[in-house]
Amino acid sequence: MALFSTEALNPGVRKREVFGWAMYDFANSGYTTVVLTAVFAAYFVGAVAGGAAWATFAWTLALSVSHAIVMVTMPAMGAWADRYGAKKRLLLFTTAGCVLATAALAFVGPGMVALAVLLIIVSNVCFAWGESLIAAFLPELARPAAMGRVSGWGWSFGYFGGMLALGLSLVYVIRAQERGQTAVQFVPVTMWITAGIFALAALFTFKLLQERAEPQTRPAERGLRASLSRLQAAYRDARRYRDFMWLLACATAYQGGVTVTITLAAIYAEQVIGFVQQETMVLIFVLNIAAALGAFAFGYWQDRLGHKLALGITLVGWIATCIIAALTTTKGGFWYAAAIAGLCMGSSQSSGRAMAGMLAPPRQLAEFYGLWTFAARLASIVGPLSYGAITWATGGNQRLAIGFTALLFLLGLVLLLPVNMERGRRAALSGPDPANG
Repeated sequence: MALFSTEALNPGVRKREVFGWAMYDFANSGYTTVVLTAVFAAYFVGAVAGGAAWATFAWTLALSVSHAIVMVTMPAMGAWADRYGAKKRLLLFTTAGCVLATAALAFVGPGMVALAVLLIIVSNVCFAWGESLIAAFLPELARPAAMGRVSGWGWSFGYFGGMLALGLSLVYVIRAQERGQTAVQFVPVTMWITAGIFALAALFTFKLLQERAEPQTRPAERGLRASLSRLQAAYRDARRYRDFMWLLACATAYQGGVTVTITLAAIYAEQVIGFVQQETMVLIFVLNIAAALGAFAFGYWQDRLGHKLALGITLVGWIATCIIAALTTTKGGFWYAAAIAGLCMGSSQSSGRAMAGMLAPPRQLAEFYGLWTFAARLASIVGPLSYGAITWATGGNQRLAIGFTALLFLLGLVLLLPVNMERGRRAALSGPDPANG
């Protein structure tokens, strides 16, 4: 527990509570690592869809539908959580949904495309809801000057959780292959491993993390129309905070590229570079080690270098990753790209989450993080869906698709330039400049 320094925490926040908060990143990272990245994505394309030409596009379309659902519901959910002081209650609901849907993926076999798509949509929606809710606790726990450091603790814990789920899955897969089993036989067990780790690790969060938000007096609206109305109202509020809005635009660009890496890395490695499934799992495992180190180190560096500069450095690294991946023809070359991606992955997402917490008004944390989630989910539609569409339209040219992804990171770098962290923090604490209204 000495890892968590009390000087980084707000008054009244105990180390064990930050540990509980970070354990949620540990818990849910197995889902992205095993389901979305290393195992089920390639299994869906190769086994469930039978390697059809449309399979990659179908995978990205399923994810895009889930992101669209999150986009229109998260702002209202965040507003409801703020009004009732109910972030933790909602987090319990979303966690149960993701765990159960992940476990149910074990029943998906060859040809069961509709069931696979349904369960991926449900699990990913619940995952994204939970990701936004847990992020909204960050400004309650960390002092503004140490928000990047504390965010980095969470992200680095997350990658170790992903490595645990993937490592156990890899051990099982190796043993299953030695017994002559196929992916249809061993992939279902990896889904149960992932769901079990998620459920068990999240217990620490619900035991140790406190709900500090006080219920507000305004009644909460319900229904899709109310959600869309709340989204519009939240957007109108956020427009007065220009630096938060520039950060949202930046995130919409670069998160699209990050999502491409998370959801399509295994597909690219196996179909373009020639990896087999066991090699892919080892690759993703090592990538998670690099990501954990990157998130932890940049958590400290961004508080010293400045959040904006730290994020900018990682975006440059992402551009290099895409260029190397698009040009390399060897497994060794792809390993270089994966190493850079790992270092940038945790640090870019940790930096963005910390910056959003600093630029959001304290009384609207869940609501503004709902907008942050909206931007991330919009990016998660644009990035992978564009990748899938380019691949389908060009007869499987994934090199061109990964080259397009580099442009998303370049756009994010350009949109980061106008962000002024000092001005944005002042506006978050004392109200926006009337000129921005």
